Amino acid sequence: MQTIVKKWFQDKGYGFLENGTGPDIMVRKNELIKCSFLKVGSLVEFECHSDGRGLVAKKVSLSRKKNNTQNGARGSRKNPFGVMT
Repeated sequence: MQTIVKKWFQDKGYGFLENGTGPDIMVRKNELIKCSFLKVGSLVEFECHSDGRGLVAKKVSLSRKKNNTQNGARGSRKNPFGVMT
Protein backbone atom coordinates (compact mmCIF):
# COMPACT_ATOMS: atom_id res chain seq x y z
CA MET A 1 0.00 0.00 0.00
CA GLN A 2 0.98 3.65 -0.30
CA THR A 3 0.06 6.64 1.81
CA ILE A 4 1.36 9.84 3.37
CA VAL A 5 3.11 10.22 6.73
CA LYS A 6 0.68 12.14 8.95
CA LYS A 7 2.69 12.42 12.20
CA TRP A 8 6.15 11.39 13.35
CA PHE A 9 7.47 11.59 16.91
CA GLN A 10 11.27 11.42 16.63
CA ASP A 11 11.82 11.22 20.40
CA LYS A 12 9.33 8.35 20.78
CA GLY A 13 10.30 6.38 17.66
CA TYR A 14 6.84 6.03 16.15
CA GLY A 15 4.25 7.88 14.11
CA PHE A 16 1.06 7.58 12.11
CA LEU A 17 0.19 7.18 8.47
CA GLU A 18 -2.84 8.69 6.72
CA ASN A 19 -5.74 6.27 6.21
CA GLY A 20 -8.41 8.35 4.48
CA THR A 21 -11.58 8.35 6.57
CA GLY A 22 -10.45 5.33 8.62
CA PRO A 23 -8.29 5.25 11.74
CA ASP A 24 -4.64 6.25 11.32
CA ILE A 25 -2.10 3.47 10.81
CA MET A 26 0.64 3.27 13.45
CA VAL A 27 4.24 2.83 12.34
CA ARG A 28 7.18 2.05 14.61
CA LYS A 29 10.81 2.92 13.94
CA ASN A 30 11.85 -0.75 13.94
CA GLU A 31 9.60 -1.35 10.88
CA LEU A 32 11.43 1.24 8.72
CA ILE A 33 13.55 -0.08 5.86
CA LYS A 34 16.65 1.90 4.80
CA CYS A 35 15.77 4.96 6.90
CA SER A 36 15.79 5.87 10.59
CA PHE A 37 12.84 8.28 10.72
CA LEU A 38 9.98 9.60 8.61
CA LYS A 39 9.22 13.14 7.53
CA VAL A 40 5.63 14.38 7.70
CA GLY A 41 4.21 14.54 4.18
CA SER A 42 6.50 11.84 2.76
CA LEU A 43 5.01 9.13 0.58
CA VAL A 44 5.66 5.63 1.91
CA GLU A 45 4.98 2.05 0.85
CA PHE A 46 4.11 -0.57 3.46
CA GLU A 47 2.18 -3.68 4.43
CA CYS A 48 -0.85 -3.07 6.62
CA HIS A 49 -1.64 -5.48 9.47
CA SER A 50 -4.06 -5.50 12.36
CA ASP A 51 -3.11 -6.12 15.96
CA GLY A 52 -5.20 -5.97 19.14
CA ARG A 53 -5.08 -2.17 19.24
CA GLY A 54 -5.65 -1.27 15.58
CA LEU A 55 -3.85 -1.03 12.26
CA VAL A 56 -0.04 -1.19 12.13
CA ALA A 57 2.36 -0.71 9.24
CA LYS A 58 5.07 -3.29 8.56
CA LYS A 59 8.03 -3.18 6.14
CA VAL A 60 7.75 0.59 5.66
CA SER A 61 9.94 2.23 3.02
CA LEU A 62 10.03 5.58 1.28
CA SER A 63 8.27 5.47 -2.06
CA ARG A 64 10.28 6.11 -5.21
CA LYS A 65 7.28 7.90 -6.72
CA LYS A 66 6.96 11.63 -6.18
CA ASN A 67 4.32 12.92 -3.78
CA ASN A 68 2.20 15.24 -5.94
CA THR A 69 -0.36 16.05 -3.25
CA GLN A 70 1.67 18.93 -1.80
CA ASN A 71 2.39 20.85 -5.00
CA GLY A 72 -0.48 19.93 -7.27
CA ALA A 73 -0.57 17.52 -10.19
CA ARG A 74 2.52 19.01 -11.88
CA GLY A 75 4.96 18.29 -9.06
CA SER A 76 7.16 21.26 -8.23
CA ARG A 77 5.68 23.62 -10.82
CA LYS A 78 4.06 26.60 -9.19
CA ASN A 79 1.62 27.17 -12.07
CA PRO A 80 0.76 24.23 -14.33
CA PHE A 81 0.57 24.78 -18.08
CA GLY A 82 -2.63 26.48 -19.19
CA VAL A 83 -3.10 28.42 -15.97
CA MET A 84 -2.76 32.17 -16.26
CA THR A 85 -1.81 34.25 -13.26
